[in-house]
Amino acid sequence: MNPLLEDLRREAAPFVDIRRDIHRHPELAFGEHRTAALVAEKLRAWGYEVETGLGGTGLVGRLVRGGGRRRLGLRADMDALPIEEATGLPYASCHHGVMHACGHDGHTAMLLAAAHHLAARGRFDGTLHLIFQPAEEGGGGAVRMIDDGLFDKYPCDAVFAMHNMPGLAQGRFALRDGPTMASSDYATVTVAGIGGHGAIPHRAADPVVAAASIVMALQTVVSRNVDPLHTAVVTVGALHAGQANNVIPAAATLEISVRALDREVRALLEQRIKAIVAAQAESFGCSAQVDWRKGYAVLVNTPAETDFARQVALDLVGAERVTLQAPPLTGSEDFAFMLEKVPGSYLLIGNGDGDSAGACMVHNPGYDFNDDNVALGAAYWVLLAERFLAAA
Repeated sequence: MNPLLEDLRREAAPFVDIRRDIHRHPELAFGEHRTAALVAEKLRAWGYEVETGLGGTGLVGRLVRGGGRRRLGLRADMDALPIEEATGLPYASCHHGVMHACGHDGHTAMLLAAAHHLAARGRFDGTLHLIFQPAEEGGGGAVRMIDDGLFDKYPCDAVFAMHNMPGLAQGRFALRDGPTMASSDYATVTVAGIGGHGAIPHRAADPVVAAASIVMALQTVVSRNVDPLHTAVVTVGALHAGQANNVIPAAATLEISVRALDREVRALLEQRIKAIVAAQAESFGCSAQVDWRKGYAVLVNTPAETDFARQVALDLVGAERVTLQAPPLTGSEDFAFMLEKVPGSYLLIGNGDGDSAGACMVHNPGYDFNDDNVALGAAYWVLLAERFLAAA
């Protein structure tokens, strides 16, 4: 076993306790006051310079060693999800309808364990910036931190982040350069028709029929407009219309989720969806309005930084436990916005596979972070920091 990993496993117990404490007290986007205060208290006690309140409830811990000019950013997310926990664990959420169903409690604990080790025994020459971000779950906390001057106050030559992955065996890492996670955009389509009696449909303009036709026509965007070698997802997640079986309503509403792994495909999807919605509605004597809301950008890992991150994983756990070029994911991540400002890489750490408890997918009421990853993730961050900020 790697000696560094052995050290971090011996040091892990109090950080597993911290992880479980955060899990028991989850906080939603921009409400991570308790979690941020806990993180800030620990970092200050270990000698970090800490600024709180970045992006609302975000914070950065800075540690400088020697005269090295390189600057590294490591990011962990802190927010929970509006899900009722069903794990039955002794440290299950004490807040009704809120739980850490994505492992951000674990990501925070991993980076804290690394922070402690680096402050006490870290061998590096340069500046370390530990970024604890709020509101990753749809709140755009990364954008808020950037707008608050994150990289102006704490410039980084590279920035890295890590997320747990159910379905990937614990003890494994997966990396990828290039487009790695999809953009996410959202549209609300309101189809306006003419209501009427269900027995006299010719006196109405039925928005339900128009909406149904829109749903079917949207399927052709991916199958006929997008290059088959590219990835795109168009999902109509909701269709709301009417309340009675004998009444044609005056309006119908669709909620659409749109994802892509390429910026040009992302723009094409918006163009084609708007055109199809308008044409389909008009063909049924209705009109339609599209409220298009841009979400997270495509997450693109830069090649050089990803190669560096791969080598760290290879040296820590060996080639048999590292996926060098994992397939992309159609989920989204607002770390993408940090990577638009600074080179870097976003990697995955296995949470468990098969019948193990860690295999339960994220955003599920039965999910829990694998505590074995507290030491492993911390060891990875320590090794990466010491390598990136190695003395010249």
